Amino acid sequence: MNQIDRDPLLLTPGPLTTSLRTKQAMLHDWGSWDAAFNRITGEVCRQLVAIAHGEASHVCVPLQGSGTFSVEAALGTLVPKGGKVLVPNNGAYCARILKILGYLGRQAVELPFAEDCPADPSAIEAALAADPAITHVAQVHCETGTGILNPLAEIAAAVARQGRELIVDAMSSFAALDIDLRSTPITALVAASGKCLEGVPGMGFVIVRRSALEAAAGNCHSLAMDLHDQWQYMQKTTQWRFTPPTHVVVALHEALAQYTEEGGLAARGGRYAANCRALVKGMRSLGLEPFLDPAVQGPIIVTFHAPASPAYDFKTFYAKVRDKGFILYPGKLTQVETFRVGCIGALDTHDVAKVVHAVGATLREMGVSITAAVHG
Repeated sequence: MNQIDRDPLLLTPGPLTTSLRTKQAMLHDWGSWDAAFNRITGEVCRQLVAIAHGEASHVCVPLQGSGTFSVEAALGTLVPKGGKVLVPNNGAYCARILKILGYLGRQAVELPFAEDCPADPSAIEAALAADPAITHVAQVHCETGTGILNPLAEIAAAVARQGRELIVDAMSSFAALDIDLRSTPITALVAASGKCLEGVPGMGFVIVRRSALEAAAGNCHSLAMDLHDQWQYMQKTTQWRFTPPTHVVVALHEALAQYTEEGGLAARGGRYAANCRALVKGMRSLGLEPFLDPAVQGPIIVTFHAPASPAYDFKTFYAKVRDKGFILYPGKLTQVETFRVGCIGALDTHDVAKVVHAVGATLREMGVSITAAVHG
């Protein structure tokens, strides 16, 4: 495990705890038009495409801003103004896609699922068969509102059978869960620097099929969000169109070096899966039950039922756990009170054990009984 400093450990789905090497990469200034910086951008883009095995068909377009910026850029660039998007919705980030489409003036069809149920490929295929006007499907891979994992390969196959295009929000899964563009028909894959790559936030990217990007000229609602224009300019000049997040890019370059040293996707995903198992086991020992069934739980973030005790208050709980050196995440569910604990970042099972200890100590300090905390 890479050395970390004494900042509080972030048990969130991003920003997340980064290694000391990644932090140190940001100690230098870079010229945005400098050839050395442009080489780094090019290397980062090539490495990102390679993680998804898309070298033969896809290109990477980086974009300033958070991951949501790149989700909006992908939708705005790839979906024509007369397009129509099916959005399987089983959580907060699926709902955000619907909101973005509303802002963009693109037609959207919501296909709702329960928050504890994965999106159903057969239902998606039926919806596409019933409405030939739908041109695209926008699917969240790992819905971090709960931590649920949607069956991406099966969904992609269903969309392809119906001859439609698939845009995937892989924000919380890319580089930890295998997505192989050679065998999985995906038009665009969207992720960001501050997630499973263990960089810092500030750069999103879209790994997009070259032919789809070439056909997208003139679609976009926004100059800043136009992935086609960004890509064309980078192809001609190797430079970003507008001031790039230089420190974020070089930090990601360093984080990618560490990703390779760790053993790539198998090792990174394996560490997160081990963190998840240790977290669930430890929290259950305190009487805290996960919201999701284990069969659909992704290894990225776990939603736990809040303790059913009048002594429990999330803000107090959060502050006390933070005082012990750990930052948790509030719940995203509307019907059930929950909180979330991330499994990603420069953390291992020893760190998870410390988190569990801090949570247990905090519940005792608050007078929350263990029996009151149990949910079936």
